[in-house]
Amino acid sequence: MKILKFGGTSVGTPERMHKVARLICADGEPKIVVLSAVSGTTNLLVEITKLLASKQSIIPSLDGLNTQYIDFIEVLYSGNKSKKKALTVVESCFDEIKKCGEVEYSSASEKIILAQGEIISTNLFQLYLEEINVSSVLLSALDFMYIDEEGEPDIPVIQKRINSELKKFDSTQLYITQGFICQNANGEIDNLNRGGSDYTASLIGAAVNSEEVQIWTDIDGMHNNDPRYVRDTFPIEELSFDEAAELAYFGAKILHPLSILPAKKYNIPVRLKSTMDEEAQGTLITQRLTDKGIQAIAAKDGITAVKIKSARMLLAHGFLRKIFEVFEVNKTSIDMITTSEVAVSLTIDDEQYLPEIIKELEQLGIVEVDRNQTIICIVGNMVAEKTGVIKNIFDALSGIPIRMVSYGGSRHNISILINTDYKIQALRDLNEGLFQTVLKKF
Repeated sequence: MKILKFGGTSVGTPERMHKVARLICADGEPKIVVLSAVSGTTNLLVEITKLLASKQSIIPSLDGLNTQYIDFIEVLYSGNKSKKKALTVVESCFDEIKKCGEVEYSSASEKIILAQGEIISTNLFQLYLEEINVSSVLLSALDFMYIDEEGEPDIPVIQKRINSELKKFDSTQLYITQGFICQNANGEIDNLNRGGSDYTASLIGAAVNSEEVQIWTDIDGMHNNDPRYVRDTFPIEELSFDEAAELAYFGAKILHPLSILPAKKYNIPVRLKSTMDEEAQGTLITQRLTDKGIQAIAAKDGITAVKIKSARMLLAHGFLRKIFEVFEVNKTSIDMITTSEVAVSLTIDDEQYLPEIIKELEQLGIVEVDRNQTIICIVGNMVAEKTGVIKNIFDALSGIPIRMVSYGGSRHNISILINTDYKIQALRDLNEGLFQTVLKKF
């Protein structure tokens, strides 16, 4: 059985929803289809939660969203019977949202509201399959997707629950379910956070021991550089789990970073495909390590660099531990770190507790903070061990000031910190120096 996940843009219009139906029915193989909310819906639902939190009326926003779905439904279905059923689905979900506005607003209310996007999209899609006489079953992710007290997915529980659901429909070849949403340890509606539909697909793949997880988006695979800023990029045919995880974490938008973990642990291949060009090969992600050197470049914005300088570091044991404890106590993860005899520089991507962090670090030394930073990540198998790689990188970036370099911490990644103002130039220069120059030799 394969798991196919389709993102919000892939089901963002009635025509695209029609295309998804054709794609999943083409081969007749058993599959579980995971759908995100229709593109734009989750953002509007987030706005509604903010209105409720500030005790403002949500009716104008709901009316606007309702109008969008009325237009969507009119084009999606050809028969009035299907249209009426679909309108009832939307009305029911909007009633759930209104109920949340009638009680004291809470995080539980927020989770219920955000879940409605996926509930609507999957119900509309199931109704369309029924209209075109495709046999399928709609499974509620709330019946099997489960996170524990720590908010972490519990794969053994998911495995037990989803297999129980599948056994109820032994003769079925096609199952539809929601991404993103789940049930928590208290039995309440919860979610896997933004980007969680990829995670859902990977978790289901692990739970049912799928032969392959396919992530369908509007891009034809993971590219060797960011096509928004760089010309002549190309999709990568094959990546290892470790390479893909590095790229996803450091800015490759096509894949949610967490979605790699279950697939890697249970050795489930992940394939990235495009609904805009289903014939494109896409990118295959497996355990297999290739020996192709540098595979891709990604950039992560919103980085803050923190430097702690102190003469007390010199030959002093335990100093780094004290620094790390400050970040641990304040629940802030570190991306990059470099050290010298008298200074430590590191980066974070979350400033929520930065004032508290600075106050505590100032007890250890002089603290300097640089905002508006970007991490450029160069990824490939053993790139940190190959001769000449770092020279090629620095040659390509000869015109750009470099704030930090992380080299040797991973066999698959060399990370460079620069001011965000230089990001686009850096991506283009690296593309020319690491990819285009090589291609021109052949």
